[in-house]
Amino acid sequence: MTIGRVLRNVALLLLFVVLLFPVYFAIVGSFMGRADLASNPPSLFPTSLHPENYAKALDLIPLGTQYLNSFAVSAIITLAQLFTAVLAAYALVFLEWRGKKAIFAVVLVTIMVPFEATVIPNYLMISDLRLTDTWLGLTLPFLAAGFGIFLMRQAFLSFPTDLRDAARIDGCGHLRFIGRVLVPLTKPSLAALGIYTFLNAWNMYFWPLLVTQSEESQTIQIGITQLRSVDANDPGMIMSGVVLALVPTLLLVLFGQRYIVRGLTAGAIR
Repeated sequence: MTIGRVLRNVALLLLFVVLLFPVYFAIVGSFMGRADLASNPPSLFPTSLHPENYAKALDLIPLGTQYLNSFAVSAIITLAQLFTAVLAAYALVFLEWRGKKAIFAVVLVTIMVPFEATVIPNYLMISDLRLTDTWLGLTLPFLAAGFGIFLMRQAFLSFPTDLRDAARIDGCGHLRFIGRVLVPLTKPSLAALGIYTFLNAWNMYFWPLLVTQSEESQTIQIGITQLRSVDANDPGMIMSGVVLALVPTLLLVLFGQRYIVRGLTAGAIR
């Protein structure tokens, strides 16, 4: 190995340690007692294990229900965005109609508008429809997203047009072509969009905090803050709630990393 490659590997290793340390300390700290976490400097290894931190966190607030809410809301948003992105991207790529470029420009504009700029109109709409404290209220503003449409459009642009023409000659309709041919051949892009959307939905904090009031309707991200307000003197218990919320994101990134890379670069070269 050359000196340059050794230095690069050392730099990558140091960066990996820096990025991984908060995750490691959260997992280890969730099994620590108050004495270990209050020591100066903080202990990097527990002197005694305290798995009761997890039981205490589950007893103080309904984390199980909030966990279910997070999974349900994230799954609904992910499936809805995949569905709408595929249909919209198909219309923008394979169908010929007037104003297609203008509509795509509008889609790009929606990506540039921050969510904070639309949160008040969205909240007023949800409040007027009396959908607060419901899964529909948590998911309705996110059932379609401009980024998903853009990503799937780029993936569909790299699709061979000869294959679409052959399917049309064989009598393959639009929905059949999407389900039988287009979707199976663009799985990397769909997987990347699904993972990205699920992670964003799972980590939402401001919107669930705004449209939910009861603990049974809130998500796991809100529940973590409630743990701190209930018992701020028990950091191990608070970290156990953080770890519970962290597990799905870690698993998705760990097992879906290659799909994210392949999917996001699928339409980069046409």
